[in-house]
Order: sequence, then C-alpha cells, then structure tokens
Amino acid sequence: MTDALKRLSEEGVAIWLDDLSRKRITSGNLAELIDQQHVVGVTTNPTIFQKAISSGDGYEQQLADLAARKVTVEEAVRMITTADVRDAADILRPVFDATQGQDGRVSIEVDPRLAHNTRATVAEAKQLAWLVDRPNTLIKIPATKAGLPAITETIANGISVNVTLIFSLERYREVMDAYMTGLERAKERGLDLSKIHSVASFFVSRVDTEIDKRLDSIGTPEAKGLRGKAAIANARLAYEAYEEVFGSDRWLALDKAQANKQRPLWASTGVKDPAYKDTMYVDELVAPNTVNTMPEATLLAVEDHGEIRGNTIAGTYEQARGELEAIEKLGISYDDVVQLLEEEGVDKFESSWNDLLKSTEAELQRLAPSEG
Repeated sequence: MTDALKRLSEEGVAIWLDDLSRKRITSGNLAELIDQQHVVGVTTNPTIFQKAISSGDGYEQQLADLAARKVTVEEAVRMITTADVRDAADILRPVFDATQGQDGRVSIEVDPRLAHNTRATVAEAKQLAWLVDRPNTLIKIPATKAGLPAITETIANGISVNVTLIFSLERYREVMDAYMTGLERAKERGLDLSKIHSVASFFVSRVDTEIDKRLDSIGTPEAKGLRGKAAIANARLAYEAYEEVFGSDRWLALDKAQANKQRPLWASTGVKDPAYKDTMYVDELVAPNTVNTMPEATLLAVEDHGEIRGNTIAGTYEQARGELEAIEKLGISYDDVVQLLEEEGVDKFESSWNDLLKSTEAELQRLAPSEG
C-alpha cells in the first residue's frame, strides 16, 4: 500500500466514493472508507441504486413495510433511496462540520425522466431536499438545456446542487453561468451564500470510449496515436475554464458576499479500456479545489499503485488544445461526440431508473400481505 490517497487529498483533490448501498452503510464499510481511505463524500445515480436495491441486501424489511402500506412504486423507490442518502449523510456529518460544509456531502439525483422538464426538475429538487432533510445533501441535476434554468432556480432557493452529465466545454461554461445567476438571485432574496455549495460533474472516461471507437475505425498510425488522449485533454481544458470564470470580476462580487466556488468534479473515472492504466483518470487530473468521485475498484487501485506527482493540470492547456484539434482534423466532430454522450447519458440513467421501478414493483408484489 502507498500513501497515494493521502497525497491526493493534500494536493487539494477531495476523494468521493461513487457508490452507495444499505449494506455499505450498515456493515460499517462506508465509515471505514472515510476513516482509512480519505473518502470525504459520496455520489449516487439511478444505476447505482438499481444495482444496490436489486441485489436485495438489507432492503427486505423496508420493502415489506412499504408493501403493507400499498404505496406506489415511485414512492417506494424514493423512500428507500432517500433513507440510504440520509444515513450516509449522517455518517459523513463530522467531515461536513470539519470542512465548513465543503465536503462530507452525499448526492441524490432528480428523477432522470424529468431531464427535459425545467419546472418538474425544480419541484423534484425541492422535494428531495425536504425528504432527505440533511444540510450535507447535494441534489443532482443533469446539465441538459432544460436543466440549466433548473440549476439556477434551485440554487436561488438555497439548495446545494451537483450538476451532472457535463461533457462539453461550452455546456460547462453555461453551467458555471447558471450557478452564478442562481447565487445572484439568492443574494437578492437575502439568503446566506456561504451555506450554498455546488460541484460540476464533468464526465471523463466516456469521452475516450466514444472517440477511441472513432479513431479505431480510421485506423491510421496518427489516429491510433491519439487514443486515450481526448478525455484528459477535455477535462484539463474544463479546469482552465473554471480558473477563468472563478477569477472574473463577476465572481469577485459574489466572493465578497461569502459565496463558494463551484468545484469541478471528475466523474466517470473508472477506466473502461483495459489497455489503459486503471488509475489514469485520477493520476492525470490532479489540481487544487477539485473532486474526484471514484468507484471502489478505482479508489483501491489508486491506494495500491496510484502515481500522485503533484498538480498534473497546470501548464497542460496548449497540449490539450492541440490534442483535441488533431482529433478534429481527422474528421471526428467534438460537438457531435459530446451531444451524443449527453443524450446517451440521460437515456442510460432513465433506463436504470425504469429497471429500478420494475424490480422494486416485483418485490412489493412478492412481499404484499395476503388479504384478510
């Protein structure tokens, strides 16, 4: 074992776990990861909950109680998922208090079927914040076109947000603008800006998966030489945009009102291609005031053999731009790739949510008490 996770933390990267289940909570595993692996936050998504609940571990009694009450499947899913998030938030509360609210947070996502409905997304964000009822919750809202005004309104209501499914640099700038607009409105409403936090989840590995596939179909030595370059280049340029926006005069006015910067969060950091080092999306994206949310396998791989060698983003912007330009010159459209990934991301989460509803409904029927 190395001290790679400790060094990563010392470089200003908050280590969050991209997973949650009731078994992880009740077994003491989450508390152990916080204590020993420097984990200071948790992210969830519909796919994570679908896997956790369909595995069955620890959910039977609550499902039986919900079945006895004859609740709808949607209500059952929300009761189960918010219970897990509430319990995880309680375990992380000491971290939240020690970091003045920056870390120690647990994310829960709005119903992905609402991704293109602004008003319903805002209503769901309010409902989730009320249901979980913990100050160290982040409500996840996807960075779709309809999601942007929902982010602004949710922040303006004083609810902290994790903006998810960001793939493009242009959309990321729109997300930062939506956050600052929300803070400006919250300030007008007299809210305490120091209590409002946000992260912007910029997805990494999926960019390589899609672009590598297109490079492989071109098949030239030049194309092969660009494999595995796009995702890191894209994320590094996102950090450049972050530095620019949060160094602007507009931000300085909010900073004076005790507002918190919206940290970039590197999501989808598990490596999909076995040809790449399994810690690549951690080792190469080290910079201050960032978050890296990792599946447990990636977390343990970093602990075992991660190479944390200081800030690996500073000074890379020209190289990153050059790599994306070289890919574009081969006929691979960046705009086409990121649009496709956003659409696929929403579809995948919606599909996982529907699977979760189906498996939960089957369990409610199985556990329903006989009449009489």
